[in-house]
Formats: sequence, C-alpha cells, structure tokens
Amino acid sequence: MPFLELTLPCTLAQQPRFERALEDVGALAVTLADAHADAADEQAIFEPGVGETPLWDELSLTALFPHDTDALVLLAALEAFDADLDWTRAGFRKVEDQDWERAWMDQYEPLRFGEHTWIVPWSHELPADADTPQAAVVRLDPGLAFGSGTHPTTALCLQWLDGLARDGRLAGARVLDFGCGSGILALAALKLGAAHAVGVDNDPQAIIATRDNAQRNGVEERLSVYLPADEPVAAYPVVVANILATALIALADTLAARVAPGGLLAMSGILAGQQDDVMARYAGQFEDLRADSFDDWMRVTGRRRAG
Repeated sequence: MPFLELTLPCTLAQQPRFERALEDVGALAVTLADAHADAADEQAIFEPGVGETPLWDELSLTALFPHDTDALVLLAALEAFDADLDWTRAGFRKVEDQDWERAWMDQYEPLRFGEHTWIVPWSHELPADADTPQAAVVRLDPGLAFGSGTHPTTALCLQWLDGLARDGRLAGARVLDFGCGSGILALAALKLGAAHAVGVDNDPQAIIATRDNAQRNGVEERLSVYLPADEPVAAYPVVVANILATALIALADTLAARVAPGGLLAMSGILAGQQDDVMARYAGQFEDLRADSFDDWMRVTGRRRAG
C-alpha cells in the first residue's frame, strides 16, 4: 500500500523531541539524514542505535504514516503534542509501496573488517573473498536499527575482534558484548571462533534484534542476551563495549568487574578528545591502554591488571 510521507528539517538538539512526537502520533518509521548531503552520498539512519546520535548538526527527518492519514489532522496532533516545535516547515507527499526500508538497504554493499570479518546484507551474494572457509561472515540488514558496521565506532570494534582472532586469542573464548544493539559484535566474535557470547542491552528492542540476528546467522545456541537486571554477573576474557564515552566513564567499575584478570577490553563510542578522560578512568584497573582512531571516533583498549 502507499504511504503518507512527512519530511521536515531539524537540528541535532531538536531531533529527540521531533522523533518522540512523531512516534506518539503513530509514525510507522522514522529516518534521519544529513540535511546538506548530496543525494548520492546521503546515508539514512533508521532508528539510531542505543546511545547513538547522528553526526550531523542539521538533519532532514522523514516519517512514514498509513496512506489514509489526513495530513492536516496529523499536523494538528503534532502541534498539540509539542507546540514549541516548528511544524510549519513540514512537507507531505504520497509515496508508493516499494518496500521503503529495502530500497535504502539495497544501497549498502558487503563490508570487510580486518583480514577475515565480513558484514554482508541478506540482499547481496557473498563476495568471492567472503565465500571461503577462512571468512567470518555475519549476515545483517545494514541501515536498520542498532548497528550495521557502517558506523566508525562499530568498525573499530570489528577490526579489533578480527585482530584478536588473527592472534588466536578468540578461539574458544567467552565474549561479552556490553550494549549489544543488533548483536553485530557478539555475532562477529562467534564467527571468528569464540565459543560463547553474551549480549547485554538496556533496550528490549535490542534484545529482540540480537536474538533474531543470532537465529538467522545460525549461532543462537552460542549467544545469550539479557537486559541489565537479568544479566548473570560473570568475568570474561574478552569484553567489548560500544557505547558513549560518558556511559563508559560512569560504568567503569561495572565494566572492569566484567573483565577477567588478564582479560582484554575494547571500548568505543568515544569522540576524538574524549579518550584521555576514558583512559584516566580505567587506568587504575587496566594496563597497556591505548587509543586508536577512525574518522572522528576513538577506540580505547586495555588489559585487566592481574592484581
């Protein structure tokens, strides 16, 4: 069926309020894009992942509603929900049903991280280099919620896991993916040789997404997923946490307790300039701390002190 599409400009600061209002009045989907990007370069973000925000200061926000939605009634409902936002710049049009999300996803290509790790959309055939016994292939639908490998923070973590596998440090290991989102990092760890992975996230939708992705990738028996309140506390030889720097600092003691003595920790979601604060917070319990960058984002890694 066709849809009613609403498009409006907004700032990064306003985006959460606009999105809350749109969801409250029944938006079927919400997409964010750079307001100043050329169409050829533009990449949408469908429902940003847990703790993630777009990198752009000025956004173009698009929402879909059922085709029979009355635009004037919808606009009145939005103004009633949050009258302080400027809804006068909203534009409407009818769009035909062409599997709206799939049209975006089809723009994404298979991605390689390190030597062996591949993230391949379900809509694509395996590249020749990924169709080998050595390749660790995670099938995912990029562009959907919670993380697809396209963001630098996810890429940094995937590259780190690939390096651990290359050095033989993932083989048979138990891995914790703290803030798992789509489960992409846990899935990659399992495909790279980990024996078992645990995903933890405070968003129930992330739990559902991770379980679904684990099943579709054939590793559901080796992946356990929990909300924080349900998580069985344990220490792991490998822990990865792709969340925000402020959360990493606030959760330092919690994360440190999840890393076994001598175990390895990788943290991302850290903007350039924030890495020193993160490293200082973890320095008392971790050694060999280092920071690596990708675009404007950082990854901090370290080894849990034995004592």
